[in-house]
Amino acid sequence: MRNKLVIALTILITCAVFAQEKKPEPEPMKIKVGDVAPDFTLLQYDGQGVKPVSLHDFKGKKNVALAFYVFAFTGG
Repeated sequence: MRNKLVIALTILITCAVFAQEKKPEPEPMKIKVGDVAPDFTLLQYDGQGVKPVSLHDFKGKKNVALAFYVFAFTGG
């Protein structure tokens, strides 16, 4: 009985996922040198745990430098 329920739920969830309309992908933001960075939130790991950090948390308090490393620490 439990196996049938799990299979039924799996099928239901799969159908619901595929039934959703495909939304067009948004256009990438066009940021130029000197533009104000848009606000965003990322997860920060501080050795104790993971917490959200937003760019607006630092506005007017600290200078922020953003650096993105593709595949950093992934071995790829």
